Amino acid sequence: MRTTLDIDDGLLIQAKQFAAGNRTSLTRLIEEGLSLRLQAAQAVTSDRARCALPVYAGQGGLQPTIKNTLSQRALLDAIDEADAVR
Repeated sequence: MRTTLDIDDGLLIQAKQFAAGNRTSLTRLIEEGLSLRLQAAQAVTSDRARCALPVYAGQGGLQPTIKNTLSQRALLDAIDEADAVR
């Protein structure tokens, strides 16, 4: 497929010199670069997909003495009571 790219002049000069030094075409160099970048992005995505978050399957939950779970003061008081028992 034919396409037009807008590439920085300095980068284009470096790319042409690199391609000539490696006896390859500029097109092939760009294809290789895109391929490597896409493979790296896919590897990062697949690593994220494999990461499983731990799930607590135990029993428990909030203490029955906490009346208002939206109150920070009530939660802090319950923590203080639990620490005093220990």
